[in-house]
Amino acid sequence: MNVRLLPAAQSELDEAIRWYAQQAPGLGDSFLVEFLRTIQLIEQHPLGWHPLSSQTRRCRLRRFPYGVIYNVDQDSVLVIAVAHLHRRPAYWQGRMN
Repeated sequence: MNVRLLPAAQSELDEAIRWYAQQAPGLGDSFLVEFLRTIQLIEQHPLGWHPLSSQTRRCRLRRFPYGVIYNVDQDSVLVIAVAHLHRRPAYWQGRMN
């Protein structure tokens, strides 16, 4: 399954990695590894996570307070947001248009 990130989602991912890297040595790398594991799970079971709407789903990262917001097409996953789950809920909904 092909996985793509919207530019805004890629920016969120990069920002989160940078922020965690500043907090403690190796923590940014740990965040990236956790994100990649989450993407692998989504690839294996794209419909296996909580639907947020008829088009979007959310898979939470285990160790960090983030969720991957995505939608599924026939053979691809589009990551709409790498969302901090304790800040501005549903801010990403404007990206669906």
